[in-house]
Amino acid sequence: MGRVGRFEFFFQAGERMDSVDLQVLKSSAQWLAEGHAVVLATVVETWGSAPRPAGALLSVRDDGLVAGSVSGGCVEDDLIDRIRKQDLAGDRPELTVYGISKEEAARFGLPCGGQLRIVLEPVPDARWLHQLLERVGRRELVARELDMATGQVRLSSAARSDDITAFDGKTLKTVHGPRWRLLVIGAGQISHYLAQMALALDYSVVVCDPREEYANTWTVSGCEFTRGMPDDVIAGLDLDTHSAVVAVTHDPKLDDLALIEALKSAAFYVGALGSRLNTARRKQRLAEFDLSSEELDRLHGPVGLRIGSKTPPEIAVSILAEMTAVRHGVDLSSVGTKESKDVVEQDGPVCVATRT
Repeated sequence: MGRVGRFEFFFQAGERMDSVDLQVLKSSAQWLAEGHAVVLATVVETWGSAPRPAGALLSVRDDGLVAGSVSGGCVEDDLIDRIRKQDLAGDRPELTVYGISKEEAARFGLPCGGQLRIVLEPVPDARWLHQLLERVGRRELVARELDMATGQVRLSSAARSDDITAFDGKTLKTVHGPRWRLLVIGAGQISHYLAQMALALDYSVVVCDPREEYANTWTVSGCEFTRGMPDDVIAGLDLDTHSAVVAVTHDPKLDDLALIEALKSAAFYVGALGSRLNTARRKQRLAEFDLSSEELDRLHGPVGLRIGSKTPPEIAVSILAEMTAVRHGVDLSSVGTKESKDVVEQDGPVCVATRT
């Protein structure tokens, strides 16, 4: 099973993948219910080329079974060994640091001077875990505050703009739940894969399609489905800088209505499926409405990065790759030219063909 202990996964065929940190918390609750002792490890600060970001979670069971990761395998061995030996100060949280010196960084396999500060938190019972999982299951955004002196946990509602992780030595604050939102216009085949993958990336997903033939065949659980008209749906969502909109119906009556409203909003990403020619025509149509040149320039079309995608799931990957790059402020010119997607109208559902 590898050097870093036994990893347990709960992904089953036909079941949507939960976000990584949610799986860690679910594993912790299950292990506590089975009578095991559990220690939760949270990355609170990194320096240099640390392999995992602040907020990354790892849960370690008393027999060495683990879920999640705090270093991609670099320090997990040591954490597992310490927890098995009960090499902790007691039943209160404590801070541990890896990679202070070049020698220690090399010992633990941390890249090029990388350093990690990790809070180790014994979890005596699952009450706050169940409360947190229940609230996140209702798509709430929840802040968790851990008192380092007492080990007590307090849950409260969080704003979408809250920092994910904050640590001042006395209190650790983490935010759980869908911090990002994605509105998908159209419920076709690409949308199924796009919604599933976005859910795994911690997006709260809303799918909008007023067409009965598509609405009746929607099967993806874990996201909200609405048959409302796209412009009305967008107006009701009050899109902010943590929101994205992707239009994939290739029907101007639906896509254009959504794009007009989305391009005026604060959404960090607005994209639409179509070839370069169709994108140019779309922009000409949209220019006839009250949209500035700056607003039109925000449209990502053809949507997605150039990764050679040809099938619906590959196209969904290319779309989410571009969304991720924009979300993290990456210069798109540094990650390749966008895909060129032509849409072929047939008697049945829309068929997408990709040209690279």
